[in-house]
Amino acid sequence: MKMIRAIIRPEKADTVAEALAGIGLPSLTKAHVFGRGRTKGIRIGDVVYDEFPKTMLLMVVEEENVAKAVDIIMETGKTGTMGDGKIFITEVEEAYTISSGAKGL
Repeated sequence: MKMIRAIIRPEKADTVAEALAGIGLPSLTKAHVFGRGRTKGIRIGDVVYDEFPKTMLLMVVEEENVAKAVDIIMETGKTGTMGDGKIFITEVEEAYTISSGAKGL
């Protein structure tokens, strides 16, 4: 299992989530976050804007679905301008459902 964390533009969050649901991903968590990338923000006059609203999508997927999920996030989340976001993929050793105690997805 892999965890995919996608930090994307808020206006793209619903489009990306709907596209991911279309391939049958079992679950998705959406969080509103703030941050900045390599640009360290932007300066307009004397004001520096160094934190921008973003949406973080978290999902745990089986190994065989990782590439498909990443492709969907890249295609539907892209505007073609700086600040479109990042995708991070990490290994998930185990997962448990709290209500039932079941192990796995």
